[in-house]
Amino acid sequence: MSEFDEYRPPQEPRRYGGKKGGKKKRKRLGAGAQDGSKEQRMAEDFEFSSYYGKPVVKAPPWEWPIGGYLFLGGLAGGSALLAAGAQATGNAALKRSTRLTAFSAASVGSLFLVLDLGRPERLLNMFRLFKVTSPMSIGSWILGSFASAAALPAVVEADELVGGVVPAPIRDLLDKAAGPAGVVAGVLGGPLAGYTAVLLANTSNPTWNDAKKHLPYVFVSSASAAASGAAMVFTPVESAGPARALGMAAAASDLAATRIMEENMEPEPKRPLHDGVPGTLMKTSEVLIAAGGVGTAVAAMTKSRAVSVVSGLALMAGSACTRFGVLNAGREAVKDPSTTIGPQKRRAEARRRAEGLGTSTVTSG
Repeated sequence: MSEFDEYRPPQEPRRYGGKKGGKKKRKRLGAGAQDGSKEQRMAEDFEFSSYYGKPVVKAPPWEWPIGGYLFLGGLAGGSALLAAGAQATGNAALKRSTRLTAFSAASVGSLFLVLDLGRPERLLNMFRLFKVTSPMSIGSWILGSFASAAALPAVVEADELVGGVVPAPIRDLLDKAAGPAGVVAGVLGGPLAGYTAVLLANTSNPTWNDAKKHLPYVFVSSASAAASGAAMVFTPVESAGPARALGMAAAASDLAATRIMEENMEPEPKRPLHDGVPGTLMKTSEVLIAAGGVGTAVAAMTKSRAVSVVSGLALMAGSACTRFGVLNAGREAVKDPSTTIGPQKRRAEARRRAEGLGTSTVTSG
């Protein structure tokens, strides 16, 4: 007997004799099914609960400053798009408010990035090279280019707001550069609003990665809602028509994109979006976005300044809840190994069935 035989489970002794008085022909070695269907399973079923007591996926190190940046980056990008449209149509009041919002949001968002890094000089490391395969590298250059382009129009608008304190020769140069710079900021506004979704989805985080096909649509819609809401708050009612139109469209697309994203996610990675603090934030976002969209429609009909401001604030708050909800859902997802293991087991089992193989001991049970 082999020294390893004591680990085998007890088995019934094999009998090669047939009926009494007769002989049964013994099958040749290896006869029978060749796919392993008649083999006895030696491994016991088990339920995966952890990886040596540790999470399967490392928790993201991002805290609330990154959530603030996710919101402000979307607000800046959406506002730059509105500003470019106002510039093209000659809407001076809307152009002023959106230009100032775009640059202010990008500036404060950059400060949140520095706060998350801990040391300001680390921000410069992001600009040491440009990698087309890195969403973080691309996003850093988008943010830097956007902030530089948005600065010139914002300076012009701020100077007009305070009565013109910039010397005339410099002011003439700024006026000439503000138009092209505003167009550049508008072109970069869309990528700035959506690249953060690509950055999150490009990680191994189960919730973010599972939503990678639809998360950019959610973030762009959320950014549009925030930008239109800010424009409704800071722009006179008679000049905020384009912002109201964008707000109603953004509210509808945000609710639809979020619903479609969740319907196309696996059950385990989707769970953190409905449970705990992230679930509360996502539900609050849905209510605020819906209320803001309805209020925007009412403001469009009544031209009420109060309704416009309240609706704009609701859209901004809903957008912020979406960003923080998605961020915190990713942080909670890594605490539950099933969010990673469950989809992996189903994908492995599907591949085995597609290849015509039997049930796997690892993926079954």
